[in-house]
Amino acid sequence: MNPLLPLTLGVAVSLLSACQLAPLQTASSDIFANPAPQSLPLVEKRESLTATGYAVISIQNHRTAAQQRLLAIRAAKLDAYRSLTEQVYGLRLDATATVADMVVQNDTFRSRVEGVIYGATLVSITPSGDDTYETTLSLDKAVVQDLRMLYLGQLTAKAK
Repeated sequence: MNPLLPLTLGVAVSLLSACQLAPLQTASSDIFANPAPQSLPLVEKRESLTATGYAVISIQNHRTAAQQRLLAIRAAKLDAYRSLTEQVYGLRLDATATVADMVVQNDTFRSRVEGVIYGATLVSITPSGDDTYETTLSLDKAVVQDLRMLYLGQLTAKAK
């Protein structure tokens, strides 16, 4: 038996005994007719989605510093749009791992996001440190629902 196991269990029990459950409050006795706010998807709880994108200034492909800054702002904005698209539509992730003799030989991940974003509001463009720009976008919850409905309509049309 592991000599640390009683200590670990003792710490876990003392931590759990300090936890307290909040009472569940519902408007009616039928919780399925009126779901508690905790059961709603994250998008339903917030008024809008926000996403932040980043880009490094010095690696932008131009000779003048001003043009590099403009390109970094543009790249940071596109990165924020990518992040919004991931939140609205999800992310497709392909992963492959090769194991030989119980040792990982190769571990590969590829991700892809695809979708349409419209109606995003530019919240801020700010320098972050000496060589980075940060861009934040916001997308209203109603627009998110519209985008998802359009996407589901496209999937239905493709299936026919």
